[in-house]
Amino acid sequence: MIYQDPLAYLLGLEGIALLDAWAGDHDREFTDTRLAEIRRLLDDEALRDRGVFAERVSTVLAYEQQSAGYDAEAGGGLFATDEPVVAEYLSGREPGVALDAACGTGRYAEFLARRGHRVIGVDSSPDMIAFARRRVPDGEFRVGELDRLPLPDDSADVIVCALALVHVPSLHPVLAEFARVLRPGGDLVISDLHHELVTRGSVITARGPAGEPCIAATYRHQLGDYLRPALSLGLQVRRCEEPRAVPSASRPPEPATGIGDWQDWPWSLMDYLPSAARAAGGRPSLVIWHFQLPAA
Repeated sequence: MIYQDPLAYLLGLEGIALLDAWAGDHDREFTDTRLAEIRRLLDDEALRDRGVFAERVSTVLAYEQQSAGYDAEAGGGLFATDEPVVAEYLSGREPGVALDAACGTGRYAEFLARRGHRVIGVDSSPDMIAFARRRVPDGEFRVGELDRLPLPDDSADVIVCALALVHVPSLHPVLAEFARVLRPGGDLVISDLHHELVTRGSVITARGPAGEPCIAATYRHQLGDYLRPALSLGLQVRRCEEPRAVPSASRPPEPATGIGDWQDWPWSLMDYLPSAARAAGGRPSLVIWHFQLPAA
């Protein structure tokens, strides 16, 4: 069970900003402003006793509810951030068999099909797969798990896995499957939520049968958590980026007057305290890896 308190979240943003000031990123006026805001937050009646308990649930349940609006709501600036990087990583790659692992609604399946690849998509959510099939009618889509891919050895020239490994507790079994399925000389591109963004509250939410708050199981992987298993499996690192998300133009210029419903957190909380959110927001949103399996 996860306990989420809006006051604790806002104080956390202030704390991140103050640590940056401690490191020399800001001046005394900035620090005094943050401390004054903290005093105001502690006296804010709107933030008292607003904590919520949320249950961890499977991604299948969470994405069943998210599938219809996922592309419009869940991607935010993340899609605009990772797609140019992935396109650059795969530029010049000859068309072949491409696996969209954890394909979701088929965002990268479509991306790969447009580049001439024969696309296979795998996802654990039948609801997401249904959207992917409509999006890429010529693709081949299968329900399956990342650590037990329904593909034979050496069957893919390219694997793309986007915004999915954040839901995997241990990366080695999944990367082992990618290495098994990838042909020698093949490319593996992984785009994933950065652990900094997960800490700041970017998770997939859902509602239980009685409307109770639920959060898809989410894990904060450090860079070494990807690198250690990848190297042990013979994958070579070609590139790695840690970009910040493309800023949204929809942010209100003035602080919001309310904190919103739990399912709107943490974004509505950031609007409640935009100055601290901006100050604490200069951290990576994604980690994007390009691995390659050496040619035989």
